Amino acid sequence: MALAKIRVVAAGATGKTGSAVTQALLGEDDIQVVAAVARRSAGSDLGQALGTGFLGIPVSDNLDAVLAEHQPDVLVDFTAPHVAGPHALAAVTRGVRPVVGTTGIPAEQIQRLEQECARRGLGAAVIPNFSFGIMLLAEFILRAAEVFPNLEIIEKHHQTKVDAPSGTALRLAQRLAERGHHNVPVHSVRLPGFVAHHEVIFGGTGESLTIRHDSISRASFGPGVVLAVRRVMEIDRVVYDLADLLS
Repeated sequence: MALAKIRVVAAGATGKTGSAVTQALLGEDDIQVVAAVARRSAGSDLGQALGTGFLGIPVSDNLDAVLAEHQPDVLVDFTAPHVAGPHALAAVTRGVRPVVGTTGIPAEQIQRLEQECARRGLGAAVIPNFSFGIMLLAEFILRAAEVFPNLEIIEKHHQTKVDAPSGTALRLAQRLAERGHHNVPVHSVRLPGFVAHHEVIFGGTGESLTIRHDSISRASFGPGVVLAVRRVMEIDRVVYDLADLLS
């Protein structure tokens, strides 16, 4: 007897990052994308909007209506900061588990999401960067900071990225602060030609150390999102790091 597939609604499914993530989800046998939400592609078929051919998956601009009609297990959101928080809260109130890659969500909305998830016993993943490379970089810099306490973070993104510093850089700085390394400087670059790049530079006596990660394609986020969709079904809290889904 075949196991039931995880039913997913993809919000921001036709955007630059959302389209790469959605295509990764479409390639998994245990995941079923049942509908998509995208403002500019509303009324079309998801496959046609992605340029992959007709899939029979509708695209809407009304998340509430989609959640009510399709009753998914998971909402995957790669939209914009001003809508991603309300999207996640709307999902949780319907018993749907959010997997959110959108950064720049106001802190008070994240706090409300934590409260709602705790009240309902639902899991959520609000992770600023779903690449496995960034997950490893975060672990490496925590070890390096034990030896080199003088460090700075540089993040570089495409010129259309709304938030600066990036959510990834802020999360790295937060994790360093949790280990006693407070007020680490963060520098942002917004230029054409970049996707997502983060480096942490450590300075010591007569030497320096640079730990760097480059996403040269938005496809780098797909495997982590697939992992999150599977694991969010098994947790009952909000997690903020991909490593928390591997433990």
